[in-house]
Amino acid sequence: MFSDLSQSPLSKNLQRLFLLRNIALVAQCVTFALVHWVLEMQLPWTEMVAVAALLATLNLATWVRLRRNWPVSSIEFFAQLLLDVFALSALLYFSGGSTNPFISLYLLPLTIAAAVLPWIYTWAMAAITISCYTLLLFYYVPLPHDHSEHTSEFNLHVSGMWLAFVLSTVLIAWFVVKMGTSIRERDKDLALAREQALRNEQIIALGTLAAGAAHELGTPLATMAVVTGELQKEHPENSEFQHDVKILRDQIMHCKRILTQLLADVGQARAEDASGQAVDRFLQQVLDKWQLMRPMVKFSYRSNGVQPAPQILGAHLLSQSILNLLNNAADASLDRVEIESRWDQQELLLEILDYGKGLSEEAVQRAGQAFFTSKPGQGFGIGLFLANANIERFGGSVSLTNREGGGARTQVRLPLIKPSL
Repeated sequence: MFSDLSQSPLSKNLQRLFLLRNIALVAQCVTFALVHWVLEMQLPWTEMVAVAALLATLNLATWVRLRRNWPVSSIEFFAQLLLDVFALSALLYFSGGSTNPFISLYLLPLTIAAAVLPWIYTWAMAAITISCYTLLLFYYVPLPHDHSEHTSEFNLHVSGMWLAFVLSTVLIAWFVVKMGTSIRERDKDLALAREQALRNEQIIALGTLAAGAAHELGTPLATMAVVTGELQKEHPENSEFQHDVKILRDQIMHCKRILTQLLADVGQARAEDASGQAVDRFLQQVLDKWQLMRPMVKFSYRSNGVQPAPQILGAHLLSQSILNLLNNAADASLDRVEIESRWDQQELLLEILDYGKGLSEEAVQRAGQAFFTSKPGQGFGIGLFLANANIERFGGSVSLTNREGGGARTQVRLPLIKPSL
């Protein structure tokens, strides 16, 4: 019936409220008939039927609203529940007030609010229903019977009903809100677990492809190494040519070492099994390697931390992840990159500041997703993804933000090995 309706949780719950209100209207009609023709009680039927008709009109308007593809907000759903509360209050007012046995129906909208809406709406509904019940203790149209039979025991019974309702309202609001919070937290944890599982599948796929690529690239690199060696032998007298060929051979050997390490890292043991290394020495080794890889980059490095420096897990995957982040900064700002590191006994904070164009809004939202790159035609979109995934495996985190003066800030947090006592 509502095939075009948005399938958000509140939209589905408004559908359920519409159906529940239909059931309530049918039950009201049946109750009115029994009381009027079987019990033959004289009540203000005109007013009560008018309230039921208004409630039916409201439900018709809700049906029309449900056929529109509009999102349902929390305040709209709360307003729908309030209309039910006020309609119930009017019916109770014309039929005995707090002495009416249907007074406990106030718990129904409260329970729905507690299960569906944020806690602030639940406590607001609790306050409103308690207020309505309290007013009905004093203001109502009495049921037609001999009021001289009312004794102090009956009044005490009505007061006890009110107190039980207040306690039930508070307990339902508290318990269901807590239960709803726990369910939402569980759903959040499940979503994070599914995201982590998907990321792990992507990493495994990338690792398999990388191993195959490393194996296939070994042959052309070996051929290039042989050719450059022959070129050096053929032109020994040309010093400039020799220098250029030497640079080329060094880069080829560096590529071969990377491929060798890559193949060694496939199927590497868990990160916790890696050996520890002093954090200052680890960072210096990473920067030395980066300078060899990117000799044209101009950067400054500052460090500040406790001495002797605590240890960090010195796995190759971690250093490669930091190198990926440094390369991203160099791609954005070749002439100026600032690197700062600070650490205490528990954590390392590494900041990489570039002076490029900064991050677009899309890059801020999607940075770290697989195969997303802000450099079309220049990258594959896996460097930052792998860096982020590996650093999270070590218990750390990566965040990218724009700097006020222009450029981007990459912030890495990594836990350090606690010294043994």
